[in-house]
Amino acid sequence: MIVLGIETSCDECSAAVVRDGREIMSNVVATQIELHKPYEGVVPEIASRLHTEWIEQVVMAAVKHAGLGVSDLDAVAVTNRPGLLGSLLVGLNFAKAFAATLGIPFIGIDHIRAHLYASQIEQPLEYPYLGVLVSGGHTVICKVHGYDDIEVLGTTIDDAIGEAFDKVAKHYGLGYPGGVVIDKLSQSGNPTAFLFPGPALQKGEHPYDMSYSGLKTAVINQLDKFWDGTSEKSPENIAASFQRCAVGLLMRRVKLALEDTGLTRLSAGGGVAANSLLRSELKTLEKNGITVSFPSLKLCTDNGAMVAGLGYRYLSEGFRSPYDLNACARVSAFKRSYP
Repeated sequence: MIVLGIETSCDECSAAVVRDGREIMSNVVATQIELHKPYEGVVPEIASRLHTEWIEQVVMAAVKHAGLGVSDLDAVAVTNRPGLLGSLLVGLNFAKAFAATLGIPFIGIDHIRAHLYASQIEQPLEYPYLGVLVSGGHTVICKVHGYDDIEVLGTTIDDAIGEAFDKVAKHYGLGYPGGVVIDKLSQSGNPTAFLFPGPALQKGEHPYDMSYSGLKTAVINQLDKFWDGTSEKSPENIAASFQRCAVGLLMRRVKLALEDTGLTRLSAGGGVAANSLLRSELKTLEKNGITVSFPSLKLCTDNGAMVAGLGYRYLSEGFRSPYDLNACARVSAFKRSYP
C-alpha cells in the first residue's frame, strides 16, 4: 500500500510517500525557519498562511520525487492533532479534498503518536518498549504497547524541554531555533560553569513527571546564584550548563522508568531527539543491556514520512477517518494537570 503523508502541525510543511509503512519513497520538507527567525519563534498566523501557499506544490513534489503519479496513491494520512490549529486545518482540509478527488481513503493522525512511531520505520523494535518523546511542545515518557496503545508514565507539568531551550536562547539572543543553537554552542562550553538546580517535584504518585519552568527561570533570572565564581559567563558556558541540567533531568526519569517497568527496549522521538548530548546519554544505556533506537535526524523533526508510516498501520487494519473529522490543538492524554 502506498500512502501519502501530510504534516502541517506547526511551521514545517511536509509531504512524503511511503510504501507499506517502511519504504520511504520521498520525504519533502519545506521549512519556514528563516521566515520566523526575525521573531525568534513561530508566529501562528504566518505559519498557517505559508502552509496555504506551499502545500499543493509540496505534495506534488513528494509524489513526483517518488516517481509516481497521483493515481498510484492508495491512501492519504494527515496530522490533525495536536498543534497550531490554523496550521493543522490547512493540511487536514487539503488531505480531505485530495483523497475525495482521487476516491481513496484518508486518516487523521496524532502528531505525538507519529513521532513515537518514527524510529519504527527505520529500526523496528519489538513491543513493548519505553517511548521518550521530546519536542518543543511535549515531553513524554511512556510505555508503548503497540502503535496505537500508549500508556503515559510521565510528562511535563509546565514547559516542554524544547520550549525551555527556545526561551533560554531567545532571552540571551543566541539565535533561532534555540535547540540547535544551544546544542552547537555547548560543544565548546563548560557544562559545570553554572550548577543549575533540578525541580523539587513533590508528586509521589507521578515519579516520572518533569518540570522545566524552574530551570528556565534560573538560567534567565538567577545566573549569578548558580555561577561557579571563576568560569567566564559566556554564551557557550551558559548553553553547556543549561543543556547538561535539562538533559540530566530527563535522563533521571528515563532511568527510573526503565528500572521500575523492567523494559529493555527504548525509542526516542521528536525534535529534541536530535540533540547530541541526549543521544549520547541514551546510547550509554546500551551498556546496561538496553536496546536504544533513534530516528535518523531527518525523521526527528516534523515530517510527512512518520505520518504516512503510522497511517499505513491504521489503514492496513481497515481503519478510515470520516470526512467530518476536525483538527484539535491539544490532546489531554499527553499533558498532566495538577489542582
